[in-house]
Amino acid sequence: QVQLVESGGGLVQAGGSLRLSCTASGRALSEYTMAWFRQAPGKERDVVAGISWTGIRHYYTDSVKGRFTISRDNAKNTVYLQMNSLKPEDTAVYYCAARPRETRDLGPGHYDYWGQGTQVTVSS
Repeated sequence: QVQLVESGGGLVQAGGSLRLSCTASGRALSEYTMAWFRQAPGKERDVVAGISWTGIRHYYTDSVKGRFTISRDNAKNTVYLQMNSLKPEDTAVYYCAARPRETRDLGPGHYDYWGQGTQVTVSS
């Protein structure tokens, strides 16, 4: 099994930036398709971005296109989410998730492994 640990969350003003990291252990990150999800209070957990195991293919939900960038460094067993031009509505707990790379679809769907989450708060 792979274990996932997120970091990089915090409090930022609207218009600011944060970079989230998700570090994997136990298995090689290259075995997995990765994604970032978020869950705001009282709302469902939704996918934000996804990335293929090669890092070549990406998925973004419409609300973050042009502002967020997902990337990965398999040698460092880490996936990143660069978040720019943050808005108050981006406030949520952000989770990284993994599923076997044989599942070629990115974005929504079932994921087998989850991190514990990191809080992102954007003040207006």
